[in-house]
Amino acid sequence: MRFKVLHALQQQPDMNQRQLAELLGVSLGKTNYLLRALAEKGLLKARNFRNSQNKLAYAYLLTPSGIAQKAELTRSYLERKTAEFEALKAEIERLRADLATDA
Repeated sequence: MRFKVLHALQQQPDMNQRQLAELLGVSLGKTNYLLRALAEKGLLKARNFRNSQNKLAYAYLLTPSGIAQKAELTRSYLERKTAEFEALKAEIERLRADLATDA
């Protein structure tokens, strides 16, 4: 979930919490919790600004630590999924071989 939040906010820092919650498929409360946790870890900072409707809004900016964390999460996710893919590929080959010998 951390990766998804960091990735989404890096792409669109002015996304509001409601939009982010919808994108992540989680509640607004959980989104708020995730953003606060990332900010407390120093991976994200919120910057106040005024939007066109004269309301106070936030831009969520990744800190250098946040960018590094996102890169590490991406690397480990890719590593895990590559290993799963290789295992699945081997299983498919075994099943094909079994089918060939059964036929």
